[in-house]
Amino acid sequence: MRSPQYSVIVPVFNRPQEIDELLSSLLIQSFVDFEVIVVEDGSTIRCDDVVDKYRDKLQIQYFYKPNDGPGPSRNFGFQQARGRFFVVFDSDCVIPATYFEAVEKSIQDHQWDAWGGPDQAHENFTVVQRAMGYTMSSFLTTGGIRGGKKHIGSFQPRSFNMGMSRYVFEQTQGFQFTHFAEDIELSIRMKKAGFKIGLIPQAFVYHKRRTSFGQFFKQVFNFGRGRVLVGRQHPSTIKPAHWFPSVFLVGLVLLWVMPFFSLALFCAGLGLVVFYLTLIGIFSFKESRDLRVAILSVPSALLQLIGYGAGFLAEWFKIIH
Repeated sequence: MRSPQYSVIVPVFNRPQEIDELLSSLLIQSFVDFEVIVVEDGSTIRCDDVVDKYRDKLQIQYFYKPNDGPGPSRNFGFQQARGRFFVVFDSDCVIPATYFEAVEKSIQDHQWDAWGGPDQAHENFTVVQRAMGYTMSSFLTTGGIRGGKKHIGSFQPRSFNMGMSRYVFEQTQGFQFTHFAEDIELSIRMKKAGFKIGLIPQAFVYHKRRTSFGQFFKQVFNFGRGRVLVGRQHPSTIKPAHWFPSVFLVGLVLLWVMPFFSLALFCAGLGLVVFYLTLIGIFSFKESRDLRVAILSVPSALLQLIGYGAGFLAEWFKIIH
């Protein structure tokens, strides 16, 4: 059997409905030379029945393995893959019809060894998901350090939407971390190895994020922890911008005690916070054209910065002690 151009690897843990939506979106791709490998990472709610629905519609393989995290699960998928290039999606993504067409054209034009694409919020996502999606990509929050057309440092593909050649995997051996920033760590090693890495703006995905603010806070807390773990492995990669959420968090804490020392300083600090959050709401509305999304982007941004900053500080204190 001829090997496909792309092998799509999707780890999943207790999310059969998400896999159903992702696979459904892969049915309508304009470029179809790909296979799909679903790796069930020790789920108690399995998705094998969902995968069976697509066996006569997609080149698809399903594997069940004990739970050991998304990094090892993706590596397991890479080892089963037959394609020339490997593509990684998170299970909570929906893929636009022109995704592989855009990737194929960009690889031909630029000869990428590895690549990543942005994420967007679909119009069918909930208002909360769209608000979280905006704050995760905004230059006003941690979106400024996540990679994109305008980013701090070099572009780093993320595991919700990234790809690499088979050769890159063979040279790097894939993901080293099991959880938390495993994609950032791999991106850094790919760059250090001299591989040509690019952003493909047209190869975006619809990324649903979490379904509630509580789940979102837990996710960004772990993002903060992961950034410190990456910094421990690659010390030169921690930039001043990565400290911004922690500085913001400390500033909020200090703001609560300022009235006891200086009312003027309290008013000035509160004014800065209100101005900053207002900017987030304005830019969110400009992008979404939805007042509900704009309003919810404010608490979403607060949760994102506080969660990321708290996770960053918690892991940092753990390491230095």
